[in-house]
Amino acid sequence: MSTTRSQSRKEFEFRLDLQSGVPVYRQIIDQVMGGMAAGILAGGHQLPTVRQVAVDLAINPNTVVRAYRELEIRGVLETQQGTGTFISQQKVKRDDVERQRQLTQLVGEFVARAGAGGFTIDDLLEQLRERQNSSAKTRR
Repeated sequence: MSTTRSQSRKEFEFRLDLQSGVPVYRQIIDQVMGGMAAGILAGGHQLPTVRQVAVDLAINPNTVVRAYRELEIRGVLETQQGTGTFISQQKVKRDDVERQRQLTQLVGEFVARAGAGGFTIDDLLEQLRERQNSSAKTRR
């Protein structure tokens, strides 16, 4: 598992699981979105440069560009030429039906992947509670 850290206010760490079957660019997107959901990443937070992520994770820079570009299209990231890539200050607007559909899909995929790995829903809930407690400590 490879990691990279941002040198901004709070350190954000990308992790890759090359055994997961999930494309690397998708893992980067999911981690940014997860960091926002957990409150670890907020508007104005600077992400590592494309080059830095590519070097630290030993991946092709185009993979990082693809992830960052998709997040920009969604309105999650803003790139300021010569300054860096930041979490957008604007809230991404989705209607409630779309939001619920995405959450249902995400939970379904999560439970299926966990089940394939031999984990139960109780195992997942325990880990989610630990992550929630850890996130609450990080935000203080």
